[in-house]
Amino acid sequence: MDKKLYGDYVKILKEELLPAMGCTEPIAIAYAAALARNALNKLPDRVEITVSGNILKNVKSVIVPSTGGLKGVVSAAAAGIVAGSHEKKLEVLSGITQQDIEAIKDYIPKTQFSVQASDSGCVFDIGIRVFAGGNQAYTRIEGHHTNVVEISADGEKILDRQVTEEHADDGFTDRSCLSVKRIIEFADSVDIADVDEIISRQIEFNTAIAKEGLTNDYGAKVGKVLLDSYGYGVHNLARATAAAGSDARMNGCSLPVVIVSGSGNQGMTASLPVVVYAKELNVPREKLIRAVVLSDLITIHLKTGIGRLSAYCGAVSAGAGAGAGVAYLHGGGFEEIAHTVVNALAITSGLICDGAKSSCAAKISSAVDAGLLGYEMYRRGSQFVGGDGILCSGVENTIDNVSDLARVGMKETDEEIIRLMIKDME
Repeated sequence: MDKKLYGDYVKILKEELLPAMGCTEPIAIAYAAALARNALNKLPDRVEITVSGNILKNVKSVIVPSTGGLKGVVSAAAAGIVAGSHEKKLEVLSGITQQDIEAIKDYIPKTQFSVQASDSGCVFDIGIRVFAGGNQAYTRIEGHHTNVVEISADGEKILDRQVTEEHADDGFTDRSCLSVKRIIEFADSVDIADVDEIISRQIEFNTAIAKEGLTNDYGAKVGKVLLDSYGYGVHNLARATAAAGSDARMNGCSLPVVIVSGSGNQGMTASLPVVVYAKELNVPREKLIRAVVLSDLITIHLKTGIGRLSAYCGAVSAGAGAGAGVAYLHGGGFEEIAHTVVNALAITSGLICDGAKSSCAAKISSAVDAGLLGYEMYRRGSQFVGGDGILCSGVENTIDNVSDLARVGMKETDEEIIRLMIKDME
């Protein structure tokens, strides 16, 4: 593989496979709040929060970890202000103690909070302004979860790096180098030493939270229900394991996960079914690492054209990636993997994202099922073909169509979902 292209693929994995504790949108709010508190250098008595609709959608119903069960924008910001460690970024709340939890709950009613919609037009936009006495500070995150574009204190700019929506991923390696064929070539040829640390961490963290979800009762217990209802066959176990990780994560579990495309749910969906199948097939660890690399990169490839946040459920992309990873474990090459991805996208591309919450676990189960069915269909000589609905001849053309559907076609759907969710809050 071309040396520069190889290096870019390694960089993409390192940029995407980050540890995070809790759903990443409320955690991004907590991170921004912790940065603002640090710039103010005192505990604020008034907090003004501005968020885009997609941030509100993904924060409204999910439990903020290490807060004793609190939900919502204000709770996430309060946790970051009172007890967040901004240096830890997406693990900003990882050091919270029971004493901190009580302090957060005490702080909220004593502090004047306001939340309003962003008018910037940016899908991912968080602004937090904090006040204490005659002092104020401000932090803004735009484009993706750790993309801090502004920090100021008393009107003095500490950081000023404004970006447009089109360039919100500045600093990331160009994702246009990704294609299914090249991803397979990279998975086949990658020096395991170049990816072992980040992939092993992904497997370790995500397996641990899935075990937690299968052991204890979190949310709607989708993972446990799947096992109780349909047994421990490898197909169902793969679905249940990924779902159980989401059960725990959406409902306040403080264990970290490794994210993909800014999402812990996608990080778990892309990796855990592959881990389950690798154990069933008793493949060498090196083969597992290569399969997870392939699943992660296909997930990232699918999500690149869609964007970080949209009305299109991100689990669909990760489920297709997982199906591709399982096909790879079975010895599949380009034909098997490409058709698995196309089949999976044909099945679940209508799945909407209506925010982070307990039902994400069930959507993950459906997305994993689609990925696995996509592979089993091709394995048995059955497939969806170009011209079926939004499918085109060629996997890359189908990916382009899905990207347009999610980013452009579902824009009004996204706005209506947000309107309905805000209506529910009134």
